[in-house]
Amino acid sequence: MAESDLQAPQNALLQTLEHLGEGTALAQQIFDMIGHSKFFADFTREDIQRLTAFMHIYRAEAAQMIIREGDVDDYMLLIIQGRVEIVKIDSHGHLQPMTTVGPGATLGEMSMIDGEPRFATCMALEPTTFAVLSRDSMVQIILEEPGLGAKVLVKLVTLLSQRLRQTSSSLLHYMER
Repeated sequence: MAESDLQAPQNALLQTLEHLGEGTALAQQIFDMIGHSKFFADFTREDIQRLTAFMHIYRAEAAQMIIREGDVDDYMLLIIQGRVEIVKIDSHGHLQPMTTVGPGATLGEMSMIDGEPRFATCMALEPTTFAVLSRDSMVQIILEEPGLGAKVLVKLVTLLSQRLRQTSSSLLHYMER
């Protein structure tokens, strides 16, 4: 696959952000995050070089929205630099902070996999650079690089399983109060 064959995701929100090009430009920075990112813990330099060929890089300024709750999108993102606040709209229409994440964090995996609306809103707290992996790109990885595709899918399943366990544990503690 030639890098020029890979289209950037066509999303209205992403189009408001600065597109910095293909992911290979930041492959070294992503490799340097291996110790700080659960997602990339078992990836080699070669794995990351191959994976970044399927990604696009964007930059958001402070206070810019990266993901909007309720939108139907088909991509996930990896924070490379900066910090992002994740907020949820409560029953009164107010934004409730959930958490803040930084370099190495992945966001939007559920919607990339299941195509369901976004669960929360993600806002850049400071200038933030992130890589985007679309569902179409994930399909290309599986078809063209099956070993790498399997590695990415196992990481996604593991990450989502860990989050479900944490959420279940938190819910149980909440119910016991």
